[in-house]
Amino acid sequence: MPPRTAIPSPTRRPLVVTADGELLDDLLRLAAAGGAEVELAPDPAAARTRWLPAPIVLVGADQAQPCLRARLPHRPRLVLVGRSGELDPGWQVAELIGAEHVATLPAAEPWLVDRLAEHGADRSSGPGARIVAVFGGRGGAGASVLAGGLAVTAARTRLRTLLVDADPLGGGLDLVLGWEELEGLRWPALTDADGRVDAPALVRALPNRGDLVVLSWDRGDLLALPAPAMAATVDAARRGRDFVVVDLPRQLDDAAVIALQAADQAFVIVPAELRATAAAARVVAAASPHCADLSVIVRGPAPGRLKATEVARALGLPLAGALRPEPGITRGLERGEAPAASGRGPLAVLCQRIVAELTGVPAAGAA
Repeated sequence: MPPRTAIPSPTRRPLVVTADGELLDDLLRLAAAGGAEVELAPDPAAARTRWLPAPIVLVGADQAQPCLRARLPHRPRLVLVGRSGELDPGWQVAELIGAEHVATLPAAEPWLVDRLAEHGADRSSGPGARIVAVFGGRGGAGASVLAGGLAVTAARTRLRTLLVDADPLGGGLDLVLGWEELEGLRWPALTDADGRVDAPALVRALPNRGDLVVLSWDRGDLLALPAPAMAATVDAARRGRDFVVVDLPRQLDDAAVIALQAADQAFVIVPAELRATAAAARVVAAASPHCADLSVIVRGPAPGRLKATEVARALGLPLAGALRPEPGITRGLERGEAPAASGRGPLAVLCQRIVAELTGVPAAGAA
């Protein structure tokens, strides 16, 4: 087997939200002192798509009320910044927009430099995971099976892999792998997580076998997945793993949007059927604004002889692959066999190609 390989990740930059030119000059000076490159947004509308993926957000006092009116989702590491006399009553506004800190300049300048230095170029350019998001174009499309197959394939290639179940109604990815009896934390135990999560501690706490770790749901009461918990998990995964696969719900909530925006590649899997393609068009329309790179995988059979290229053309997406029917997968899942574990069959071959293309590491095939 090839050795474990560290994979470079895209840089995630701090976000500064202000239309105050003098304040912006101050914050750019502090960012330079901390060795950090920042992204700029003059208002909440310009900040919205970068609000959740950013490692830290600095909101100027001039944009506190606009952010409140825009109803941007709460997120960790949000700082309200202004000069002395501009932030009264600062903590009341900070609490309303979900800010963890109020930084008053010039007194807070050293503290802000330290916070920005945590995300400087020398820190953010290190090794990190490739993150892949998977979701179905309609119910029962096979997204969970594809997500499981990708994770199993990456782990067989000795990539340290995390499989994340972001769909509370999906039935549990631990069942897809046959891991429902394994001990370890599930999402309900982590829903209070915010801020920075220790990556090694997270890995040790989750169900795992070899290089594969799974964060899934239990069979208890249905709970919403808080956005800060997903943000903290994605951050820990990028720092502590080589390859991350996230199985997303078709209806995106704030937590799913965070995972989708963090993904280097996203796949929508669609059965080769006319109604499935029509349903997928709605899902794709909702997901596309949050995806840097979205492709479609078409799954057979095609009862109306609809071709994979026709499905891709109808959705306006590049075709990442087509899957022939594989009845053995369903039988294997009922016996607790993880998808693509044998390294043989259409699903395994597709997963091997995707993993190799995303990581540059040749994926392990059949023994």
